[in-house]
Amino acid sequence: MTFRQFIELLKPRIALMIALTAVTGYVAVADKVDTLALLLLTLAMVLGSAASAVFNHVWDRDIDRLMRRTAKRPMATGAGTPAVGFALAAVLMIAGMTVAHLVFNWVVALHLFLGGFVYVAVYTVWLKRRHWTNIIIGGAAGSFAILAGAAAVNQTDWMLPMVLALVLFLWTPSHFWALAILLKDDYRDAGVPMLPVVVGEQQTAYWILANSVALVGSSLLPWTMGLLGPVYGVTAVVTGIGLLAFNLKLVLTPTRYWAGWNFAASMPYLLLLFIGVFFDKHW
Repeated sequence: MTFRQFIELLKPRIALMIALTAVTGYVAVADKVDTLALLLLTLAMVLGSAASAVFNHVWDRDIDRLMRRTAKRPMATGAGTPAVGFALAAVLMIAGMTVAHLVFNWVVALHLFLGGFVYVAVYTVWLKRRHWTNIIIGGAAGSFAILAGAAAVNQTDWMLPMVLALVLFLWTPSHFWALAILLKDDYRDAGVPMLPVVVGEQQTAYWILANSVALVGSSLLPWTMGLLGPVYGVTAVVTGIGLLAFNLKLVLTPTRYWAGWNFAASMPYLLLLFIGVFFDKHW
């Protein structure tokens, strides 16, 4: 296995997103930001996310071979063996939980583990190949990162972290269903019942819009509940209107072109919300 294949095995972009999510949970409850603590929190979350990614590569290697997007993944091509992959996943998860426990506390380690458990056991092993609700329930995996970051600061201040975790939970289906429209043929060929495969592009577009209405509504809760101020509130309103506009365009024109735009728009939407949390709390 080459170094490039090894890095691909860890899904670094997802790992960095999980780390950013945990950092958002941290800054949401912290009175003062500790740079060293953030670096160590990032390390723990990256290790935990990488562990889940490796397991996902190993478990899905058979269907990865059937999809153009994933056919060249290391485990799909036989560049790595399942035994080595499972061992690496275990080592990475133990390392991440150890850092989380020793540097912070057992609650951070527990949430790191629960995020991995939901992604691996609930989403990858149980639901992905069985039912279209896979990504809805599997989306809870990322929410645990918010809670882990918050627990690194305060184990009892849960109101804002729980609301932000809800936002992330609702963000995941809208984000992923747009991608699933783009990859519908791949998922159909691999026998994976993602929503567009089951109900088609038009119905998926309606589901994305309905889910995003709930998402934008939940994103306003920190402001309307007085947990965050106007900087975050304005950010949530403006970005929410933008996201819903893309969703509505997809409903009116359910093409892969607009699905691509919806997928692309969902990432900066979430990033801007996270930035809004930071500036509202620490600017």
